[in-house]
Amino acid sequence: MKKIAGLIFLGMAALAAPSFAENFIVKGDMASTIHYELQHQITAGDAMRKLSLSFVLPQSFESPTYSQQITNLKISFSPEAQDRKTSTDARGNSTILATWTNVPDKVNAIISFDAANHTGLKLLETDAPFPLTNLSSDMADYLKATAQVQSDNPEIRKLSLQLTKDVKTQFDAVQRVVSWVVDNVRYVSPPAQYDAVYSLESGKGNCQNFSHLAAALLRSVGVPVRIVNGVTLNQPFDIKWEKGTLTFKMGQGRHSWIEIWFPDKGWVPYDPQNMQLFVSNRFVRIEVGVDNNETKNDGLVRWSQATDARTKPKLQETIDANFISDSVKFQGTRQSYGPKNLLLGPGVKAEFKKIAMIPPPPPVVIPEDQKKLLRFLVPFVYGNLDFPEDIDFAFPRSTTASGANNYEMSRNFLVETAEYVTTKATQYAQVVVLKQPLKLQKVALALHKFGGEGWLWADIFQDDQGKPGTPLYTSEMINLDHLSLKPGYRWVNFDFKKDSPVLMPGSYWIALGFSGSPIINWFYTYGKPVGPVYGTRYKGVFQDDWSGALSYEFNYRVRGLTVK
Repeated sequence: MKKIAGLIFLGMAALAAPSFAENFIVKGDMASTIHYELQHQITAGDAMRKLSLSFVLPQSFESPTYSQQITNLKISFSPEAQDRKTSTDARGNSTILATWTNVPDKVNAIISFDAANHTGLKLLETDAPFPLTNLSSDMADYLKATAQVQSDNPEIRKLSLQLTKDVKTQFDAVQRVVSWVVDNVRYVSPPAQYDAVYSLESGKGNCQNFSHLAAALLRSVGVPVRIVNGVTLNQPFDIKWEKGTLTFKMGQGRHSWIEIWFPDKGWVPYDPQNMQLFVSNRFVRIEVGVDNNETKNDGLVRWSQATDARTKPKLQETIDANFISDSVKFQGTRQSYGPKNLLLGPGVKAEFKKIAMIPPPPPVVIPEDQKKLLRFLVPFVYGNLDFPEDIDFAFPRSTTASGANNYEMSRNFLVETAEYVTTKATQYAQVVVLKQPLKLQKVALALHKFGGEGWLWADIFQDDQGKPGTPLYTSEMINLDHLSLKPGYRWVNFDFKKDSPVLMPGSYWIALGFSGSPIINWFYTYGKPVGPVYGTRYKGVFQDDWSGALSYEFNYRVRGLTVK
């Protein structure tokens, strides 16, 4: 990068120590033709006087890295609505509103279209300065504070100024803010609140929180940001790099991300969970606005009912996507600077400072003579513990009141993220990093049984240079008949009390073993809430090398006893 000014390295110099940053420069492209269909089935409650359903009609979109071309858009209601209107708001969103004043027992709505989506990543050049000047008046709304994007909050203002101190270019300012969000917000679903201040204070949230906090920090220092609502599709994609393959996969459902205004590039998409200057073509862009309170009209259900009504309507939402064509050719190169958590982006020719991570401390080593003196008396629980337990993802919405006897159900972002882990072709493993000795009693995995028969167990492997190595221990077996078929994910406990293995501080791997023909999904969380970036591995059953790494982390829990 010819225009890089000063290079600042915090902690150990990159040439003197291994890198602990996880910033990847990615080049290549992905092009797909997708047939998308969303179905809503509403079962009416009693004594309903009026029912309204709105959809935002997705539009074609172009940016320097991501484009979406929409064709063959169709929408149908059965039975047909008594009133149907189309309107366009100040953000450019086109919304169709269907209303039934004679409410039927059931309403079916289908919206379908074809999307030609393309993500192309090559060297970008930007010379936009920081702070920005001479912004046009149509950027004003995307600089304002809102109830969810509190860019005027003193703590948000303080942090944004700290992150962008002495910065000369917009790219440098944005990269620093997004890197901070990637490293300091842990993904949980559902969070207690969705606003930026909650995200800052708690350090956790879902996609709305990532978007609102990134937007608040950037708006606070004069960078226009708008919130995007859309859908992600669960078609995985791979990025080849020098140590193997990184596989990325989103849940299929509602998602929130952002677009940032660059004076010399226009609106550029970012996903503050792990992508800068682009989103993958597995994203379908639908609605934009100042925050997620405003961008709520797609799939919004409103109704009024009599005071003595006993039941409210139920909604089942189904999203299907058929990839008619799909081509992915991505190559990634890990950098010696950036956040400690994964952040992908194209190469950028701009003035910016490369900030390297401070390496983590080495693991504790307990001498052999002291191991004999350890007394395991203290209860110990550790893992990636947060997931939506016992949730039926076919019916995830909640109802809110919008006035006397008036109600609404808006889209939410509770998405089923899980991997089918009892396939005969692929094996999966999740790392556990222990910082203190543990006498292991149980390992629990967040699983859902869909059918089949057979047995399950959990294996513990020794770590071998960041991959599963020698098998160490195996749990008691569980007959699949003992697991419930009811909807939702819940902890399944695998018992190790028979061996009571003692694990010293270090890294170990959990893998789900099975026999017979079980159909089991293992829930995962976006990003790496607990473990290292490459701590979720997979390989083909006929391969020896666990060279495949997954961008997410399975939900697991270890229980036992530790020392004081």
